[in-house]
Amino acid sequence: MRKEKELKQEIERTFKDTQVAISSGRKLIATTKKELILNLLNFLKDRGLKHLSAISCVDWIRRGEFELIYHISSYQDGFHVMLKTRVHRDNPKFITVIPIFKNAQTYEREIWEMFGIEFEENPRLIPLFLDRWKEAPPFRKDFDTREFVEKTFADKSS
Repeated sequence: MRKEKELKQEIERTFKDTQVAISSGRKLIATTKKELILNLLNFLKDRGLKHLSAISCVDWIRRGEFELIYHISSYQDGFHVMLKTRVHRDNPKFITVIPIFKNAQTYEREIWEMFGIEFEENPRLIPLFLDRWKEAPPFRKDFDTREFVEKTFADKSS
């Protein structure tokens, strides 16, 4: 618990607009502005959190935002940080984190394809799962699954 408290205090001192909570199981949950993400990821990596295990996305449609969640951990002690930020739904763009974590490539491609968030400076934003997809990104909450199924499979039932 001591390491968690020290890191929480260090983050809050260094990144003034960042809120940090200590969760159970050696985990910190930090929420910050999108402009601070690259600096905060570098900061965490310098402190031994060198493993990006995932980037996930939540569609907060009523708020008009997407939430990106970076899951970073330490190989040595299993310490985990969930770093969250928000991106507007209207024109969702975010900077790539590939210069910090090379394995972000696949996660960013998946989020681009499924939610429509463009990761600027990512050199490979090409389809990963949905070859020749023409519809709205399917993981957005305003994607109409029923309409898509009816349009796509209606004539193929016979």
